[in-house]
Amino acid sequence: MPYGKTSSKISRRTMLITAAASSIAMSFRPARATPAGGPDLTAPTYVPGSLPDGVRSRMIQGVNCLNVHVLEAGYERPGRPLVVLLHGFPDLAYGWRHVIPILAASGYHVVAPDLRGYGRTTGWVNAYDTPLEPFSLLNMARDTFGLVSALGYRHVAAVVGHDIGSPVAAYCALTRPDVFSSVVLMSAPFPGVPAFPFDTAESVPASQPAGNDGQKLAAALAALHPPREYYQQYLSSRAANSDMWHPPQGLHAFLRAFYYVKSADWPGNNPHPLKARTAQDLAQMPTYYVMDLGKTMPETVAPFHPSAAEVKACGWLTEAELGVYVEEYGRTGFQGALQAYRVLSDPGLTDELRLFSGRTIDVPSLFIGGEKDWGSYSAPGALDLMQTKATTGLVGVEMISGAGHWIQQEQPVRLSEHLIAFMKEAGARQASP
Repeated sequence: MPYGKTSSKISRRTMLITAAASSIAMSFRPARATPAGGPDLTAPTYVPGSLPDGVRSRMIQGVNCLNVHVLEAGYERPGRPLVVLLHGFPDLAYGWRHVIPILAASGYHVVAPDLRGYGRTTGWVNAYDTPLEPFSLLNMARDTFGLVSALGYRHVAAVVGHDIGSPVAAYCALTRPDVFSSVVLMSAPFPGVPAFPFDTAESVPASQPAGNDGQKLAAALAALHPPREYYQQYLSSRAANSDMWHPPQGLHAFLRAFYYVKSADWPGNNPHPLKARTAQDLAQMPTYYVMDLGKTMPETVAPFHPSAAEVKACGWLTEAELGVYVEEYGRTGFQGALQAYRVLSDPGLTDELRLFSGRTIDVPSLFIGGEKDWGSYSAPGALDLMQTKATTGLVGVEMISGAGHWIQQEQPVRLSEHLIAFMKEAGARQASP
């Protein structure tokens, strides 16, 4: 498949591959109440019948101080090339459930972990007042590398990252191109590594307090009418976990509205590039990205809850499938998942990335976004920087029609086609002299 222009066509081959996967029967455990005394982080793996045929759930012990829960398929035949799928927020390995069997049917060993701070992966501290270093991008890249090593692989056909998993995948490919031989970034473009000032020995470089830009933007957003707040600022706050874990409408209703409003099903999503990272430009985004100041996320999305008919028609996230998310986040809360947003606003943890100042992603790479997803544009300029400065082997930018933010759930067939074609092309390039 040629890359470089937007494409949403489905190959006949992929349709045939997916035909078998589309008839997978799903069944789920009943939800359990959160145990007294705190979050239950030691839930057993999924019981038989909870997942698509051929997809198993298991724990892998001792991975960079974690016990990692994974979903995987294609493991029966040794020697298959490995594909690692990294989810975003507030998702889980479970979000890849439709993609895993399709890729496995094409000859890959496919592994999707619950990331540090999520789901059934344990070994992380579930508290706001805990050091953030374990949740840094570099340490989460180490988590991924450790998982690959634990599985007995020295080479990965592709690492695919969605949302917050996208920068993790980017740093996997940037720091260990010998292991991660290609990378697919989804919904969150990679703008490049934070850079040191260059050639300043004969001048006095301008200095400003750490975090000054973020503080200026927050003040400018708060000065708008009505006052606004960038979603990452809210998600970094102490109150965010409790707000979302115990919302007034209930966790089930909150998650249903949140997934709906960020999908292609919600008619209010008409994304477009923004000129600059200014309050006026960012305020063009829906309120789930640039929130009304003082409102919680559950309050923000509650007015957009889909109707009963819309819920019934939602084939990409049935009530039973949503129940899995409700059960998992009902056990753990959201704090572990929110730590990454706190990392992004921590100057000390972003400064450590400057060790790689000047480095680019040089392995074959691909960006995939949803045509109805604001995520591709929520960081103004990032998409352009990814294409012009941050990568040297980018083969294309694909916007998938009929998809919002949850591409792997909304359009798993089209996404799988792009992944399979890209990995085959990348493999052929590396095999050629």
